Amino acid sequence: MAKQYDAIVIGAGQAGGPLSTALARAGRKTAIIEREHVGGTCVNEGCTPTKTMVAGARVAYLARRGADYGVNTGPITVNMAQVRQRKRDIVTSFRNGSQSKIEGVDGVDLLSGEASFTGPKALQVRLNDGTTQQLTADNIFINVGARPNSPPIKGLERVSYLDSTSIMELDRVPEHLLILGGGYIGLEFGQMFRRFGSQVTIVQRSGQLLTREDPDVAEEIANILREDGIEVLLETNAVQVEQNAAGGIDFTLHGPEGEYTLSGSHLLISIGRQPNTDLLNLEAASVQTDRRGLIQVNERLETNVPGIYALGDVKGGPAFTHISYDDFRIIRTNLLEGGDATITNRLVPYTVFIDPQLGRVGLSEAEARQQGRNIRVARMPMAYVARALEVDEPRGLMKAVVDADTEQILGCAILGLEGGEIAGLVQVAMMGKLPYTALRDGIFSHPTLAESMNSLFASWVE
Repeated sequence: MAKQYDAIVIGAGQAGGPLSTALARAGRKTAIIEREHVGGTCVNEGCTPTKTMVAGARVAYLARRGADYGVNTGPITVNMAQVRQRKRDIVTSFRNGSQSKIEGVDGVDLLSGEASFTGPKALQVRLNDGTTQQLTADNIFINVGARPNSPPIKGLERVSYLDSTSIMELDRVPEHLLILGGGYIGLEFGQMFRRFGSQVTIVQRSGQLLTREDPDVAEEIANILREDGIEVLLETNAVQVEQNAAGGIDFTLHGPEGEYTLSGSHLLISIGRQPNTDLLNLEAASVQTDRRGLIQVNERLETNVPGIYALGDVKGGPAFTHISYDDFRIIRTNLLEGGDATITNRLVPYTVFIDPQLGRVGLSEAEARQQGRNIRVARMPMAYVARALEVDEPRGLMKAVVDADTEQILGCAILGLEGGEIAGLVQVAMMGKLPYTALRDGIFSHPTLAESMNSLFASWVE
């Protein structure tokens, strides 16, 4: 017989985990089902492991640059097995912490297995111990995330290629890493492995990297990567891939100058992610998805079936950990606190952890113009920032978009030293509805990165 719960959460990611404990503390008997690891993509395969490895790559970069600061060092070598172990240790610590938080709350049952719908409010769980359990609940929350895409490239199924998860398990530095995809994931791994010692080539189909960003920001990023010794190929399509006799990869490409073949030791595919909805049997519950398999929700995160909700990457939209966590807060506010929170018009900040970082929040210049806004654009190179010069990290630029009528800040792109942190400062001003003049005229301690706001908001390009 089916076991009855008040609520069932499918997936113990950054929304599902805290939601399960919040429901239980509110007196709702809750089951949370996780097929692999508590913590979701962020802890196990995304933010935590990648940023841990990015930190190691930056140390290698700074060590090689010691002479720039008058510090002489010897030859720099990278022990990938040790880098990997440090990553594994931190992931295990974070994962165990997340699991302990769930297991430490009365009223929530953590089930290890894979769930699929058998009806609108009914699930079957194939537990990892080989048994099967039937569950029912009036409220069901889907937080199953997404996984790397595999593109339809001729020959790809016959070669050994890497994705954003498997590349972090390498125990040796690749001789020549070929990367298909010039998005956030491809750029972070590309620069990381270049700093570890690999030759790196990034292949991007469109005319710029990071297609969501303004062209001037994307061009500056490409310049930085090329300065680091990374080959960046734009307007280039993948035609075919083969495993060569030496065990490496022959990658046939078509670019502006025609068709040619590149050879490398490893291939990373990083062209996006697909939702993990294909195993949920959503048809049994009549939950609607789009053509990509993303679950359709309203502004309160409820699907077309009353009582069934979707949170995090599986519903589409911005695929960031902090957005997934905010989805949890919206559900908590509405279901447990009697509020009326929605996803409408929420600010979406994010940071691309290349070095220097790209911190972003709000509208880009292109988005503001598409909306027909009357805007002013402030732009300034990081080389104008005293703190950046003092630490010899002057690469990048700052850019802000302001409503010309209200003086409200609409968005910013900070490509520079600690760009994510500086963008957070701008976001706080946006949240407080401060005019740009508050940052232009504010007193910030010297010399800090924060004081760059004085100069940025006095640097109008139009």
